[in-house]
Amino acid sequence: MKIKKTKIKGLKIIEGKTHLDKRGAFRELFLKNKNDRFDGVFWCMSKSKKNVIRGLHIQKKVNQAKYVSVVKGRIFDVVLDLRKKSKTFGKYFSITLSDKNSKSLYIPKGFAHGFMGMDKENYVVYANSNYRSKKNEVGIIWNDENLKINWPSKKPLVSRKDKKNLTFKNFCKIHLKI
Repeated sequence: MKIKKTKIKGLKIIEGKTHLDKRGAFRELFLKNKNDRFDGVFWCMSKSKKNVIRGLHIQKKVNQAKYVSVVKGRIFDVVLDLRKKSKTFGKYFSITLSDKNSKSLYIPKGFAHGFMGMDKENYVVYANSNYRSKKNEVGIIWNDENLKINWPSKKPLVSRKDKKNLTFKNFCKIHLKI
């Protein structure tokens, strides 16, 4: 496994290996070493159709670090830095994660996360450092004009809940008090 740093402090791309043979495939998803501080306590999986956007989500008080990997399909993955003291506060990072490129993403605490499904079926596995707290869930609207995220499709499928997400500006006023 190769771990690559990004321009955003703490955000890492993990390039796993997929071993193919006549039986199928074996893929390494995560390898903990002594330098890792990540302990995944809440693991989950989502299945999304093409053009489905999930996010941008964050837990307000019970913040989570995440490890995100695609086991089938391809997604356009987006993280938004919401750490007030960060040099990259308010900036986003995007990457394509897929079963074919074997890339995963480690997202430290303090980021909103979302993605768009790009294949017919997309299975995403998440490891979270804290349990889900429904009362602490909040979101930032996927198409916020100030963020200028260049999503692959202009006509996504978005849940009712995510359509009501806050603008980045309103999120900052309400939850970060700035």
